[in-house]
Amino acid sequence: MAKTPRSERLFIDGPVGRLEAIFELPAEAEPSGAVVVCHPHPQHGGTMHNKVAHSLARAFVHMGFGALRFNFRGTELSEGRFDEGVGELDDALAAIDWLAARLPGPSLWLAGFSFGAAIAIRAAVTTGIDGLVSVAPAVSRFAGGLAAQPECPWLVVQGDEDELVSVAETIDWLNGLEPGPELLIMSGAEHFFHGRLIDLRQAVTDFVTDARETQAQP
Repeated sequence: MAKTPRSERLFIDGPVGRLEAIFELPAEAEPSGAVVVCHPHPQHGGTMHNKVAHSLARAFVHMGFGALRFNFRGTELSEGRFDEGVGELDDALAAIDWLAARLPGPSLWLAGFSFGAAIAIRAAVTTGIDGLVSVAPAVSRFAGGLAAQPECPWLVVQGDEDELVSVAETIDWLNGLEPGPELLIMSGAEHFFHGRLIDLRQAVTDFVTDARETQAQP
């Protein structure tokens, strides 16, 4: 059985005030990587405690990463107000800066779910990261019209029964990218991956492990 990660609740400095956060580390070993995880839409109940966001963070921690989850502005104890994805991008960049300062050596990844996935995609375009995981990205509203695409290993996971994010729209958007990410359509999975979180974690683990092995090759 995997040991419980070391966990710290804290606040980080955001562009319009403090952002509530949870920072997790492997139970015993020093982290070999770092990841910022972005949560789903805050005006539809999304917080850093969302089960998919939590599952993403734990998948990375069990691979030896330090994982930072945070609440976007105006969510729970984070200061500020919802800003239609504009200010939330700045929040994500602030979280990336905090984690890069806290763990300056390890490789840095981004991950996100739904709204948070779209924000993470936009953040990945503007900052240098080593990898990106996007789960059910709400691209049509919050990540369309990118001037460029993330230049790192990139996985997109989408359920084929997603009732909130159109599978067809996601595929159409990705088909316009070159070379684009690796796309995994998970059969029988809906938006929140009920009953499929273990499968999701395994898919993320497999992709990240393969990407890191490739990056480590001379």
